[in-house]
Amino acid sequence: MTRWGIVADLNRCVGCQTCTAACKHANATAPGIQWRKVLDVEAGEFPDVRRAFVPVGCMHCDDPPCMTVCPTTATRKRGDGIVTIDYDLCIGCAYCAVACPYQARTRLDAPTFAYGAKAMAHELAREDPARIGVAQKCTLCADRIDAGLAAGKVPGSDAEATPACVGSCIAGALTFGDLDDPDSPVSQLLATHRHFRMHEELGTGPGFHYLYAPADGPADDDGGPRLVADSIGQAAVAPRQQHNWDGRAAANFIAGGAGGGLAMALAAMALAGQAPPGWLGLVAMALVGAGLFSVWAEIGRPWRFLNVFLNPQTSWMTREALAAMAFFATGLAGVVFAMPGLIVLSGLLAGIFVYCQARIIAAATGIPAWREPAIVPLIAVTGLAEGAGLVLIAGLLPAGAMAIGWPLAMALILLVVLRLVCWRTYRSRLGARGAPTATLDTLARFSRPFEVAGHIAPVALLGYGLVVPAVADIAYAAGGALVLAAGGAFKFVLVCRAGFNQGYAVARLPARGAGTSAPGIKPGWKTVPK
Repeated sequence: MTRWGIVADLNRCVGCQTCTAACKHANATAPGIQWRKVLDVEAGEFPDVRRAFVPVGCMHCDDPPCMTVCPTTATRKRGDGIVTIDYDLCIGCAYCAVACPYQARTRLDAPTFAYGAKAMAHELAREDPARIGVAQKCTLCADRIDAGLAAGKVPGSDAEATPACVGSCIAGALTFGDLDDPDSPVSQLLATHRHFRMHEELGTGPGFHYLYAPADGPADDDGGPRLVADSIGQAAVAPRQQHNWDGRAAANFIAGGAGGGLAMALAAMALAGQAPPGWLGLVAMALVGAGLFSVWAEIGRPWRFLNVFLNPQTSWMTREALAAMAFFATGLAGVVFAMPGLIVLSGLLAGIFVYCQARIIAAATGIPAWREPAIVPLIAVTGLAEGAGLVLIAGLLPAGAMAIGWPLAMALILLVVLRLVCWRTYRSRLGARGAPTATLDTLARFSRPFEVAGHIAPVALLGYGLVVPAVADIAYAAGGALVLAAGGAFKFVLVCRAGFNQGYAVARLPARGAGTSAPGIKPGWKTVPK
């Protein structure tokens, strides 16, 4: 087998950015879009300060999370290890961008040129409309490799068959070749040098290796990369708030979760022998539909939306869409025919939909606050609580009069307590495993009002309604409204305020000359002591 990859010698790289310029020239990327770039990393304290220049881009992973989450199968991995994007299949949902822990993917929604609206002739000649509104990234110059092989050239040795960034490196810091061939230049370098791969702990198996010291040189200092909570001076390296998913994506989780929870609550009522009003079923479907419409409005190629159904094998976004369609069909039939069995089935499908939403977030490997497994029960319980809250709010309306009384109020109290437990468990595990400082700080600021207004106050109101029947309906509705509002606020904060990406990390800083290597750096990260 052939496994193409790149080896970067951190002792040789001088940070000239020639590889960046060569990549832009070879691929005609738009201003602000860099498929290959070089980071400037500093670590240590005076007088022992270390500096390294670190080339980054798509790592062409063995197990690319971008491919797993893609709902359209637009992202694929070739047999030679190169990860590609089919621009004609991609819908521009940016799920791959939040799943990538290397910040290697971008989406450009409109053509941009060096001088604003006025395009130069060479820009117009090389502009590729197929890359507008879809994900784009480094292709490892697959076209050069394929053409070179067809012409009998050797990738890594012949410039015509080698990625442009490698061929342009003035310091000889980049080497390209077959990682599966023990006699290839890249394999020889790995055999004679100590090396690491970025974010290797995530299990993606990057095809990009970094050399930092000769294998026969002085032994490494103890310790791996240091977590540096204060990222001053490392803005280009430290985690940043993701902007691939904005308020429209958050609205999908907010409205969809509440609507799915409402359908589950109605199913529970049907199981208890009470026929819920049909209009509440329509409200549940309207909420789920509003959420899906919001995310449709966010994708770069909205009229390709049917492609979202192409990857049920691995993509939770595809599974969410399939669950939604089944939910709409059974939910509408349940309303029209008023059949308890259909109402229960639609509630079950709504539960699957909410679970898929939780797994969508958890599969975003590139966002530490999202990939924490404890987020799944937290999102699921939040949806259930929101649904029960909506039923209690509806009970205050004349058209919604139902014999819900204290059983539903008690159920909501239990759900609120469970949500609080899930919330604290999530924060504890996230802090113990380590996360971007900005993420932990954002969640810490949000925690107190969330716990007070979204948990303590609703439980007090619901309890008051239980002991004072004269004001029960108002107390129940007020408690339900607080639960609902807190759930929406949590999801908005999670997506739009705490969604900092992985950032970059250097496992080891290079040995200069005859010196020793030093522990690396992971800027903008910290753990919270238990």
